[in-house]
Amino acid sequence: MTTTGIRLHAPAAGWSIAADVVVVGSGVAGLTAALRCEAAGLRTVVVTKARLDDGSTRWAQGGIAAALGEGDTPEQHLDDTLVAGAGLCDEDAVRLLVTEGPGAVRRLIETGARFDESSEGDLELTREGGHHRRRIAHAGGDATGAEISRALVEAVRARGMRTVENALVLDLLTDAEGRTAGVTLHVMGEGQHDGVGAVHAPAVVLATGGMGQVFSATTNPSVSTGDGVALALRAGAEVSDLEFVQFHPTVLFLGPDAEGQQPLVSEAVRGEGAHLIDADGVRFMVGQHELAELAPRDIVAKGILRRMLEQDAEHVYLDGRHFGAQMWEHRFPTILASCRAHGIDPVTDPIPVAPAAHYASGGVRTDSHGRTTVPGLYACGEVACTGVHGANRLASNSLLEGLVYAERIADDIVANGLHARVPQPVPHPEIPEHPLQTPEARFTIQRIMTGGAGVLRSAGSLTKAADQLQRLHTDAREALAEHGKTAEAGVDTWEATNLLCVARVLVAAALLREETRGCHWREDRPERDDSAWRRHIVVTLNPDRTLAVHTTDTTDFPPTTFPPQAPQEQ
Repeated sequence: MTTTGIRLHAPAAGWSIAADVVVVGSGVAGLTAALRCEAAGLRTVVVTKARLDDGSTRWAQGGIAAALGEGDTPEQHLDDTLVAGAGLCDEDAVRLLVTEGPGAVRRLIETGARFDESSEGDLELTREGGHHRRRIAHAGGDATGAEISRALVEAVRARGMRTVENALVLDLLTDAEGRTAGVTLHVMGEGQHDGVGAVHAPAVVLATGGMGQVFSATTNPSVSTGDGVALALRAGAEVSDLEFVQFHPTVLFLGPDAEGQQPLVSEAVRGEGAHLIDADGVRFMVGQHELAELAPRDIVAKGILRRMLEQDAEHVYLDGRHFGAQMWEHRFPTILASCRAHGIDPVTDPIPVAPAAHYASGGVRTDSHGRTTVPGLYACGEVACTGVHGANRLASNSLLEGLVYAERIADDIVANGLHARVPQPVPHPEIPEHPLQTPEARFTIQRIMTGGAGVLRSAGSLTKAADQLQRLHTDAREALAEHGKTAEAGVDTWEATNLLCVARVLVAAALLREETRGCHWREDRPERDDSAWRRHIVVTLNPDRTLAVHTTDTTDFPPTTFPPQAPQEQ
């Protein structure tokens, strides 16, 4: 494994913490991994970009999918997942997910998460798109993520685990052999630690969430700027399937110029019987798929876009007026409040909705234990590409994937004795190698990506986007090389630089994949082509900052570099 030597332009670390494991991220994946590592006696530090409960998990409305209901089986859950993944799921990875999932959910309940129950005390289960059975456990009606986050955060605090909040991770530290030695990070604001520092640890778990902020309109919070994927690329890790960005079909439409995080209208609303209609009141998904509004998300998003194009409309409608006030207030209180805050009452009016960027099915490539191609670096949750989601994530599999693979990562760290190695980081280079983008570049990148690499893509739109992104990249490099100038180091410039990094990879992969598959929709290549493209696109970053792009020979991923070397005696 060869590191790139590329780091973000940043001050040298002014303080450090020693640990056995550092977990970056505080969603379901990160906190589950941290709690399990800590329970095994490892010195565990959690680093999170905002507060502990501010990650993407808290925004998850629908629920967590697992074969928990009467008559349901892991095999049926596997079948639904494979169909949604459009031929690119790793079946072994999915089988792990669905077989270990029910037990992982029960352990989450033992940790303190309270899911909605029937009057008989059984879990209430609902359906979402792509599921043929009711297998979605939910909490607070439509506040599942918030409840899971609450339970895990309380558990972390109850155990007195060391946490560093309001901290943006910068780069991976490695030793002379290229093995993980910790991370550098910048803590925003005053506190026990401030400014740039480091956590020295032989095992790093990336659980940084997604990169939805690469698009103008997204359901992701403002912190979702692809930091984990960008860090992994700079460290020499492989990323895969980044072209498969899921656009949630039903996001509250706030106007054509709306930017940033948009309110989600959960798929569970359709699971309970709401209908998609156009401006004329026609249920346009009927006849397009056997499950109509409950087809997999890519199919529903495409159906909505087609109807919008046919009618030259900016949105369609989700009609749940037949639910009545009591059901809206009991089952979907969060969505009801969000709609009413924007002047829409779902009890009496259909909800205007349109697709928006929601979830990255690809990410840092891992094996079945969450190991990346960099020894000692793990990834789980949305930042990872485990092979579970393929070309399109099945609804409510994301929380389950974070839960199951986080547990597997913790078990692997303990089993391989990674914590026994004392890391010796290579010194930080004196001359910064990676120029920074200006804060304003963030909005430029978002508009380029929305126009060229959104729901509808083509060779022309993607080529234009690639050229525009390359110009941003080249201008920054030339300014540094010719004039020694780069944007001032800070959170805004680091985030913009990370966004540019992941945007370039996404567009390169989308341009290469000349077919339509899952949530990758090429207008100029409308058919799925299994003979040429039933395989994965893998990308790495070269030391000269160019991208190295190749495809796998089959749908199977090659193995990572693990198992790691046995720890040396000190």
